[in-house]
Amino acid sequence: MSAPNDAHCVIVGIDVDKDSADVCLLPEGRRWTFREPAEMVQELIQQQPSLVVIEATGGYERRWVAPLLDAGICVAVVNPKRIRDFARAMGYLAKTDAIDAGVIAEYGRVAQPRPLEKMPAKQAELQELVNRRRQLLGMRTMEQNRKGSAISTATRRSVEKILKAFERELDHLETAITELLESDDDWRDKVRLLRDVPGVGPITGVTLVAEVPELGKLNRQEIAALVGVAPYNRDSGQFKGKRFIAGGRSHVRSVLYLAALSASRHNPLVRRFAERLKATGKPPKVRITACARKLLVILNALLKTKNPWDPLRCVQGT
Repeated sequence: MSAPNDAHCVIVGIDVDKDSADVCLLPEGRRWTFREPAEMVQELIQQQPSLVVIEATGGYERRWVAPLLDAGICVAVVNPKRIRDFARAMGYLAKTDAIDAGVIAEYGRVAQPRPLEKMPAKQAELQELVNRRRQLLGMRTMEQNRKGSAISTATRRSVEKILKAFERELDHLETAITELLESDDDWRDKVRLLRDVPGVGPITGVTLVAEVPELGKLNRQEIAALVGVAPYNRDSGQFKGKRFIAGGRSHVRSVLYLAALSASRHNPLVRRFAERLKATGKPPKVRITACARKLLVILNALLKTKNPWDPLRCVQGT
């Protein structure tokens, strides 16, 4: 599926919340409010849109996106910050669900965001399990912090019970993730290839397979931009600003940073790269970001060629 190029094609903007979806169709300007995805899909099939644009809303959009993709409709999910920046740039100061749907549709017409590819059910299940594990780890950390500040014995016992429950649930999730990975030959082979690279642990391998299915299918520039470790210039006239990273998949980037810290010590390619950056006076944050990008490019080349880890071969592939 590809984004439309015709300025007169039908673009649909959808603003979703917990219970409903407001829909705006351009260029006609028609609007609907739907309570059920099936009703919306039935209506949009009749309208034959070139692109449907939905704002990401913390997961609420998923129940609307999946049936659209199943119906063969071209769908793009966009960052809400981009929508709000676009609205301000266009002078839309008021904000209601109906107005937001119109703004989203207008953004889709102007920006033509990249459509989603339909995600297989097993890929979605793996991604959801990995995301749930990440949520539990965050809640466990909060409880551990509360335990450290608890004074009364009853409070500490309460926190300890919750922590034990988290540990049990994490064990169940990790078992489910392992079983799902082992059930797919392609996933199992990918994780093993990634794990062979010094610095890449089990969490990094599983996260990349679950949340970056594009790994091994894109070039080095595209994969770096997708994850959010590609530097962007900030220059104007004679002013040369610092390069910075933006966007991408923040959860993947966080895991990749930790892997880069390990790789900068134990991976010969990344270690030499980090040492060169340090010798030129690059600050630590710049070095670790560059190492994360270097490691990602290495892993991308590894999955593209499907060859086992070999420092000499990876130098040529990156």
